[in-house]
Amino acid sequence: MAKQNVAEQFVDILARAGVKRLYGVVGDSLNPVVDAIRRNSAIDWIHVRHEETAAFAAGAEAQVTGSLAACAGSCGPGNLHLINGLYDAHRSMAPVLALASHIPSGEIGLGYFQETHPELLFQECSHYNEMISNPEQMPRLLQTAIQHAIGRGGVSVVTMPGDIASKPAPEKSIEHALVTERPTVRPGDDEIDKLCRMVDEAKRVTLFCGSGTAGAHAEVMEFAEKIKSPVGHALRGKEWIQYDNPYDVGMSGLLGYGAAYEATHECDLLVLLGTDFPYNAFLPDDVKIVQVDVRPEHLGRRSKLDLAVWGDVRETLRCLTPRVKPKADRRFLDRMLKKHANALEGVVKAYTRKAEKHVPIHPEYVASVLDEMADEDAVFTVDTGMNNVWAARYLTPNGKRRVIGSFSHGSMANALPQAIGAQFTDRDRQVVAMSGDGGFSMLMGDFLTLVQYDLPVKVVLFNNSSLGMVELEMLVAGLPSYGTTNKNPDFAAIARAAGAFGVRVEKPKQLQSALKDAFKHKGPALVDVVTDPNALSIPPKISAEMVTGFALSASKIVLDGGVGRMLQMARSNLRNVPRP
Repeated sequence: MAKQNVAEQFVDILARAGVKRLYGVVGDSLNPVVDAIRRNSAIDWIHVRHEETAAFAAGAEAQVTGSLAACAGSCGPGNLHLINGLYDAHRSMAPVLALASHIPSGEIGLGYFQETHPELLFQECSHYNEMISNPEQMPRLLQTAIQHAIGRGGVSVVTMPGDIASKPAPEKSIEHALVTERPTVRPGDDEIDKLCRMVDEAKRVTLFCGSGTAGAHAEVMEFAEKIKSPVGHALRGKEWIQYDNPYDVGMSGLLGYGAAYEATHECDLLVLLGTDFPYNAFLPDDVKIVQVDVRPEHLGRRSKLDLAVWGDVRETLRCLTPRVKPKADRRFLDRMLKKHANALEGVVKAYTRKAEKHVPIHPEYVASVLDEMADEDAVFTVDTGMNNVWAARYLTPNGKRRVIGSFSHGSMANALPQAIGAQFTDRDRQVVAMSGDGGFSMLMGDFLTLVQYDLPVKVVLFNNSSLGMVELEMLVAGLPSYGTTNKNPDFAAIARAAGAFGVRVEKPKQLQSALKDAFKHKGPALVDVVTDPNALSIPPKISAEMVTGFALSASKIVLDGGVGRMLQMARSNLRNVPRP
């Protein structure tokens, strides 16, 4: 049997860790690894057009599957292109292994062609970032990197010079069983007892939930029922906690709606569950706050805490709920439910009345129709900017759908690359990229990746010929919009020229049939919807600090506009309010 080289050993270990594919662009120092993949049936090489796409795709795959995903870039500029997608994956706590191929080991530090220093470049967007400088470091270094990515939730970067990859692997290398799943973390009994006393002593408790409530929906609902608590959420918590939730009071933050702000400020005790919600101006400073998080470094970095609880949400609530005393008084909960429904009633009419006749098309109408027509288990990837608003307001979670975006890093151009990674996990599952024209055109080259692999991603392009959120920031700051206008082509024609399905929609009455045809199409499809560039929905009271750069807010009033099927959900929840 031929002796393995380091590249072959590297690929074998990735496959053993559950990696199914490696996203990247081939080239020079990376060639030994790509050739090893060519000869290994357990793992595929996915050729994208830009390495940033590779990192975004790997991050999305990791978020959909919960398993390790991987990407790679060749030396110098190649691996440097990975950095933005890796920042996003790391801040989304997606387990990703990135291979940064490097110049010949004997030339490092001598200003060689395409020389960079990956071990410095990726330091801030990784839990582990090391270079393989000799074959004897394999496989222990790669195994350590894998365990960091999976165990801590985020990115590990392994740098490997091309000449090292081609050398023979050591004969007696140490390989061990790989960690491929994270454990649950249970708080200590003292913390549970303290939390129990605080809940029992409080008359009005509000739960505010983030992405850390994934897998804990039943536990949150049971706890909320026992203590008669309203339940609000951050944007990343929406998909996990809003559905089948009779205690829902909406979302807080810049894109928020409903009564979440009031519920978090009018309670005696605010319990933050699995959220690293960054906008501390939306959090109260005059109520008691408890935070529960599996990442101890998140505890207390957004607000002053009266109790910090280190543990994952599901295990914490499983320990806590049986111990707390049931509350009979639901007046606070009922008042917040009514406020929530009234708030939604007040804004829903703005962009639903006669929207089917408005030209240019209201983007809210597009999002509402898309929500109705998409599959019950669809995966939505959402571009940063105004598309975040439409997704937050109109996409209806149900426990099966996924909504993935650059919600913590806030990068442009994320939706199409993330859709690639999501679609590779399951070709039969509907994946819809909600793209803005600015984000789509930034990495438009990777629409060709959809065509190359015949990936059935459906791109719904909200084409308002502007950078809408930036324009809103400027307007609120009292500045004239400048440099925000895009002169766009017919994107549908470009899609057809590339060999995909493409249709352009300029009138509302064309929308449903266009989406229906795109969803029926077996391969990649693009629906280019010309939307109203003035649909920025600025409320009468808003401060510059609230919007600029998605920054902080001194006001509870947020972007106004419709809320789709959430109004029906709120009305339904009101049926649980006892009548006098």
